[in-house]
Amino acid sequence: MTATTDSSTFLSRLRNAGVEPGDSEEQRLNKSLLMFATGLVSVASMLWVAIYWLLGPLISSTPPLVFELLAIGNLLLYIQTRNFDFFRVTQLALFLFGPFAMQWGMGSFIDSSGIVLWGLLAPVGAILFFGVSESMAWFFAWVFMTAMSGFFDFYLAPAANSHSPFAVPVQTAVVFFALNFIAVATIIYLLLRYSIQEKQKIQAKLLEAHALLEAEQERSERLLLNILPKPVAERLKTSDQPIADGFADVTVMFADIVDFTRIAAHMSPNEVFAMLNRVFSAFDELAEKFALERIKTIGDAYMVAGGLNEGNADHSVAIADMAIAMRDLLHRDFTINAAHLEVRIGISAGPVVAGVVGKKKFIYDVWGDTVNIASRITSEGAPGMIQCDEVTYKRLCRDFEFHEPQTLHLKGKGNMTVYRLMGRKLPGAVSLPSTPDGSTPVPVR
Repeated sequence: MTATTDSSTFLSRLRNAGVEPGDSEEQRLNKSLLMFATGLVSVASMLWVAIYWLLGPLISSTPPLVFELLAIGNLLLYIQTRNFDFFRVTQLALFLFGPFAMQWGMGSFIDSSGIVLWGLLAPVGAILFFGVSESMAWFFAWVFMTAMSGFFDFYLAPAANSHSPFAVPVQTAVVFFALNFIAVATIIYLLLRYSIQEKQKIQAKLLEAHALLEAEQERSERLLLNILPKPVAERLKTSDQPIADGFADVTVMFADIVDFTRIAAHMSPNEVFAMLNRVFSAFDELAEKFALERIKTIGDAYMVAGGLNEGNADHSVAIADMAIAMRDLLHRDFTINAAHLEVRIGISAGPVVAGVVGKKKFIYDVWGDTVNIASRITSEGAPGMIQCDEVTYKRLCRDFEFHEPQTLHLKGKGNMTVYRLMGRKLPGAVSLPSTPDGSTPVPVR
């Protein structure tokens, strides 16, 4: 087990020798492939030398031994210099010219048992290490040298070797023909197999990175949509220009927790956060249910608006329904409202300006007299009370029950008539149309 592990570790180190930290995945693969090819050819050369020695003095083992020494020497030079461009050119040149030099030293195609097949590793390697177009020159070089060898064999080899006492026996030539074909085919197969496997690993990593990127992008998208309305988020992603829009008709609601400071004084920071998080998260779900935009929370205050997007034409009704739902939720669901909190709510309708404030820690906010009125009538309310301005009342009086109007003195606004919203009217209740002159109709009870 240990020997196998050590061997695997050694092969892994050898295969990754010369790989630099800044190399691209493709460059890493090219270096690893050429190291792998050099190792395979070196192992084959050692086997050939051993076989030549076993066959006796008729066949010289010097050419494959010289070839192996040159290949290993070039490999060590590369590990020392880290010059991959020089290494791949010289190593492929050795793969190309070495077999032809050995054939010419041994005689003909038959005498060398087709050893020039090993030269095919050069154009195949050029495809892997240089690219398709650059490999053409290497392939044409192999074809040219093979044709030249055939030409010389045709005219010179028969006369030179017919009476030679050192002619290679036919049986030996046949054995090495088979060995050369099998060895070259095996190395080419292993290189291509390894290349495809590594490229599949790289592709898998890219797909994994792409999936992580998509997940992160989706997460960022969700976070952005939690902060901004969708149309505003789209504009922010595609433009660096300031985003500010005027809206002629928006309904704004403030909800303020009653006696929050007193209640929080007897709680730990974690308990205060948990309490607010439960309540405001429930409010967020209601805002989503009624297609409204949560604008922000300010301490214990919650602000929501309707009419900032095209999907909610009857936004005043939606705001009123949400306000009633918020009030009733706190009265009935004590898993959310364990502290038995009460809210006072103020609603106002009219023109506003909305936009994105800031460049980094930006927020989407709403300004205008409508916002100020909603905030001020909230602060004047009693626990559990929902108060509306006159504009909102005129829109809701057909379908909702109200108390009689009362006059409040609001800072900066003077006296203002407000209406306390009770809930939706029961089926069959009589509704009066709103008067065209803007006077206040009195709902029938």
